[in-house]
Amino acid sequence: MRNRIAASFKSVLFSVLVAYAAGVVAADKPSVTQPPVDSPKKILFVGNSYMYYNDSLHNHVRRMAAGGDAAAEKALTYKSEFMGGAPLAWHDVKGLLEPGRLGMKGHYDLVVLQGNSGAALSDKGKASFHDKVVEFNAEITKSGAKTVLYMTHAYVPPHKKTSPDMTGKVEDLYVSTANEVGAYVIPVGLAFAESYRRRPDLRIHKDFDGSHPNMLGTYLATSVVYASLYGKSPVGNAYDYFGAVDKKTAEYLQQVAWDTVRKFYGWK
Repeated sequence: MRNRIAASFKSVLFSVLVAYAAGVVAADKPSVTQPPVDSPKKILFVGNSYMYYNDSLHNHVRRMAAGGDAAAEKALTYKSEFMGGAPLAWHDVKGLLEPGRLGMKGHYDLVVLQGNSGAALSDKGKASFHDKVVEFNAEITKSGAKTVLYMTHAYVPPHKKTSPDMTGKVEDLYVSTANEVGAYVIPVGLAFAESYRRRPDLRIHKDFDGSHPNMLGTYLATSVVYASLYGKSPVGNAYDYFGAVDKKTAEYLQQVAWDTVRKFYGWK
């Protein structure tokens, strides 16, 4: 069984890489190409299990941000609401923004929204994601914060909905929606595709479902989020999840993240 999954993974991954290299995953360019807030300190993360797997993405990003600027650590306030399998429609973002909710004083600098992983695969899912981003962006803007969209990664085998064009569909949905409302996009999904292009041998998904990130996938996502939100290279950042990510692999994932972020935003 394990050998069949491995063979299927390699076969589909080859198709994904061919599509990626051929530019099939290309979408509109993001209209917002600079961090919307300089050195954000108060961030709300709203998403599902893609964010809470492996000790929660917001914890890792905070630690990496502290690794990049130790003096700022005490001022960093990250909050989160995660629900397994949740599309954006399940979240009460307006309620989360109310003063005092989640123990938060004042308003957030940024609100990071992550939709259901399969939203881009159906017209219904795309419409729901689009409409909720428009609705939530209005509330986020009214609160004094800026909207950020966390672009999810594609499925890989053994997930039954694996397809070589999924990265492109997700990118198109997130970028087009963000451009409509003036939101900022974090290109996590593109970094996953780029990592598999460079190192097909390095798994960054959970083997059992081909959907959720494993610890290395979360570390890559962390590096992308940090680079995108703070405009700083994660390369050389000492954070390694308390020794759980070896130095060589951490440096590789940091470089993939930084290269992806610069290419996506057009940074030099």
